[in-house]
Amino acid sequence: MTKAPRKSRKKFRRLEVINKTGDLSTVFAIFLFFSRHNTELSLISLPLNTKNMGKIIALANQKGGVGKTTTTINLAASLATLEKKVLVVDADPQANASSGLGVDIKQAECTIYECIVEQADVREAIHDTEIDTLKVISSHINLVGAEIEMLNLKNREKILKEVLAPLKEEFDYILIDCSPSLGLITINALTAADSVIIPVQAEYFALEGISKLLNTIKIIKSKLNPALEIEGFLLTMYDSRLRQANQIYDEVKRHFQELVFNTVIQRNVKLSEAPSYGLPTILYDADSTGAKNHMALAKELISRNN
Repeated sequence: MTKAPRKSRKKFRRLEVINKTGDLSTVFAIFLFFSRHNTELSLISLPLNTKNMGKIIALANQKGGVGKTTTTINLAASLATLEKKVLVVDADPQANASSGLGVDIKQAECTIYECIVEQADVREAIHDTEIDTLKVISSHINLVGAEIEMLNLKNREKILKEVLAPLKEEFDYILIDCSPSLGLITINALTAADSVIIPVQAEYFALEGISKLLNTIKIIKSKLNPALEIEGFLLTMYDSRLRQANQIYDEVKRHFQELVFNTVIQRNVKLSEAPSYGLPTILYDADSTGAKNHMALAKELISRNN
């Protein structure tokens, strides 16, 4: 019998080695190549097999006033309108995401604080909203002191992950609204999350804190949550009439390329008015620019995860 050419056998072996990671081998090879030449890409994780499991997304930026809460409320409402089961976890002591979705904070007997510090049943902290498929776990001002109370707890960085674990199969998306800090509660949120959306205000100072946040994500990824990925950078409070806003968009897009959402959230008065009525903008004024922007963002997020 004639032996097979040695050259083809070598090729097969080489492919076999590459394919040890499964059918994502080509993506993995490309990822490794580019990650060695781009430190920002090293923060990205490969897609995980999360069939029948909800995705936990933290919205984080230690810079205040960049639109984290507004985005959380309206992205969640838009996803719910698209027939997704959504849970908002308000991890900010200001509790604006809770009140913005119609929760009476003063009447809430069980909040995320009780779940983290007192090991209360997380299902007792879930509140209904005006949208059937949208739920919220409210926050409380007591969360300010939770970080001190958590210092002596075992695995204190993973407490929120354990709290939310039973809910992953019940919701398609769990959105965590983080406080404007990089404290222990935010670290808990990033440790619990599968990915993080980083809202970036279309102003110069908003860019300064990104490097610190990326460094924190990198540390959490290496020490606490290897599966954490950057879902995307979201430009908020965008005004196309301002030259600086366009320059910042170009700068963010140049640095982070495909990680930047195509959707931008434009400045819109309805986004500011809706929370005072305890409603997401899509229920307050569905025809407003703010409602349309967040619906476009929801569709883009779903498309990215399909």
